[in-house]
Amino acid sequence: MATELLYLADAYLRDVEATVTGVDGDRVTLDRTVFYPTGGGQPHDTGTLGDARVVDVTKEGDEVWHTLEGPVPGVGARVAGHLDWERRHALMRTHTALHLLSGVIWHEWGKAVTGGNMEPLRARMDFELDVLPERFGETVEARVNEEIAAARPVEVRLLSRDAALEDQDLIRTKVNLVPASVTALRVVEIVGLDTQADGGTHVRTTAEVGRVRVVKTESKGKANKRIRIEVLD
Repeated sequence: MATELLYLADAYLRDVEATVTGVDGDRVTLDRTVFYPTGGGQPHDTGTLGDARVVDVTKEGDEVWHTLEGPVPGVGARVAGHLDWERRHALMRTHTALHLLSGVIWHEWGKAVTGGNMEPLRARMDFELDVLPERFGETVEARVNEEIAAARPVEVRLLSRDAALEDQDLIRTKVNLVPASVTALRVVEIVGLDTQADGGTHVRTTAEVGRVRVVKTESKGKANKRIRIEVLD
């Protein structure tokens, strides 16, 4: 049975009442979940399910599996799930900060993303840049924080695959990673700055990100430069 992904429609949901639809050792799958599974560069959520801790979350096909430390409920059991909200909100702020970073570099230098990774309040992103412009890190940090201060709304919508792929601004990775089987794309828009196909969780406004600090810029070979950031209160 497919798991209903509640976080796609509302990233601010913290709790869920759900039915266990499958058990595999210390893992369970549910009919619906608020727990984000590792994917798209965003780490999984943690929290509690019944009397157990949720320590890992993965998506396999249409099902989301929750790895538990503690009592494992049986198939058909009704359970209450609760997110570790501090971790989730930190990841939401960080993910939106990466979209701000990507948007600023796209508009200023027209360069695509070649890779990235995040953890709560820390992240890196790689770009197709031959040479780092003078005072690059300082300039990027200032521009990103200007966009945060602008308190731009962050909106989520669905587009058909064909319509999305016609818009070159939507796919910001060097290689298009959208599987051919995907018929509709979830699009995250930072209004007035950035629109990308994305399946992760985000804050409602750039002001909620806080402040971004560029920790380091690095060369990772010809035409590949890395920016490391921290997200601060």
